[in-house]
Amino acid sequence: MKYYLICGERSGDLHSSNLIKEIKSLDPEASFRGMGGDYSSNAGLELVAHYQDVSVMGFLEVLLGFRKIYRYLSQIKKDLLKFRPDALILVDFGGFNMKIAAFAKSHKIKVHYYIPPKVWAWNQKRALNIKKYTDKVYSILPFEPEFYHKFGVKSEYVGNPLLDEIANFEPHAFFHQKNELNYQPIIALLPGSRKQELDNMLQVMLSLVNKFPNAQFVIAGVSNVKPDAYRPAIEAGIRIVFDQTYDLLHHATAAIVTSGTATLETALFRVPQVVVYKTSWLSYIIAKRLIRVPYIGLVNLIADREVVRELIQTDFNSDTVAGELNKLLSDIHKKAEVLQGYNLVKERLGENSASKVVASLIFDSSN
Repeated sequence: MKYYLICGERSGDLHSSNLIKEIKSLDPEASFRGMGGDYSSNAGLELVAHYQDVSVMGFLEVLLGFRKIYRYLSQIKKDLLKFRPDALILVDFGGFNMKIAAFAKSHKIKVHYYIPPKVWAWNQKRALNIKKYTDKVYSILPFEPEFYHKFGVKSEYVGNPLLDEIANFEPHAFFHQKNELNYQPIIALLPGSRKQELDNMLQVMLSLVNKFPNAQFVIAGVSNVKPDAYRPAIEAGIRIVFDQTYDLLHHATAAIVTSGTATLETALFRVPQVVVYKTSWLSYIIAKRLIRVPYIGLVNLIADREVVRELIQTDFNSDTVAGELNKLLSDIHKKAEVLQGYNLVKERLGENSASKVVASLIFDSSN
């Protein structure tokens, strides 16, 4: 059978690649085409476009990049009709993928949504569009199906793919030597996987280094971002380890993490963390008016309480982050509270093998 996949960021690309591998095990003659990244390409996706060329963040940024996004939307729509897949699989990347879903549905192409838009966070009536334009939704957050069912959406919790990734992870035996690190406690800095995030987050993170002389700060770098984005860290002499985030978290004592998938990964590695985020002022003001949930971090959302501290916009500054980090490093009761919260998160995520479950459901429904 023919499958068309679309993802729009690094984490989605990783989940897409694992899904492709699982579908191949069920359908050895399968062909895959669409938009993704290096992970998906290596797994067998014939790339029509690379997500790096399309992805932008924030309300203002999306408006400014509208022409570029529209160009790629048009390209994908034309290619989708030419390829005529048995199943269109959308992976996260809500703004772009919902437009593709509406288009595909109008052309009688079956639409599967893996990791659906977080419509529960703002403008919840968008769930009606998900009902209208998708055939099946596969959720990776345990609280989502209950929300979607209120709107008549066929949603199923399939487990979280990060559980599979971390279960399959094997730490590098010589991580410190390989990256020329000493044996001081490691504070992991996870500034994000997009240049835009790095521009917003890195300077404040770097300002912490001199406040903690008995620790070493190490940045989780990603090779899909141009090296210039890390120039402030390089000039400051801060060590960057590229594409070794799980190894870094395996050895970390604490972490400063940009809100996103990485916050949940950090929790699953049981590393006490401070969740941080900063965007343009216009994007922040718009988001503040629209968002309907009390937290931005996945850890807190899943636990439905504050497990880790979130520092957003003006609260994200050197002094406030240093204060929270100091608590994680020196207050054993604070650390114990965080780890207890992580236990709750792990319990709520369950044990399902997400990629395998989704592959099976899509394959069965396409036959």
